[in-house]
Amino acid sequence: MSIPRVGRVWRWLAVVLWMGLIFYVSAQADLPHHPEETWDLILKKLGHFSEYGILAVLVFWASVQDAESIRTRAVLGAFAFTALYALSDEIHQSFVPGRDSQLLDVALDAVGAGLALLVVSRLLPSRGSPPGR
Repeated sequence: MSIPRVGRVWRWLAVVLWMGLIFYVSAQADLPHHPEETWDLILKKLGHFSEYGILAVLVFWASVQDAESIRTRAVLGAFAFTALYALSDEIHQSFVPGRDSQLLDVALDAVGAGLALLVVSRLLPSRGSPPGR
């Protein structure tokens, strides 16, 4: 059963809105800080990890056309899309006063995306599997 065109539009709109939120946060010269430096670093890195995990799942959700879609292609496409957006976001941050750009953040973004897609792809039933498995 194919997803209606309107449904696909709403799914991609969710992707664009999430990307806009990431862009907005990245454009801020000064983000809130945790008073403890170690916790501040951990929370910011977890933020990278999770925000790109969410983006990857949204892109996967938007790109799967129906229950019979080739999920491997959707997973790989969602991962590539998310990793490229993470790279472009770090480049964007390098132009924001008070912010810097780090390849480690791109790596964390990619790991978050990959882990989220792995979880989602394992939770979804594979084609031809009986219901409830």
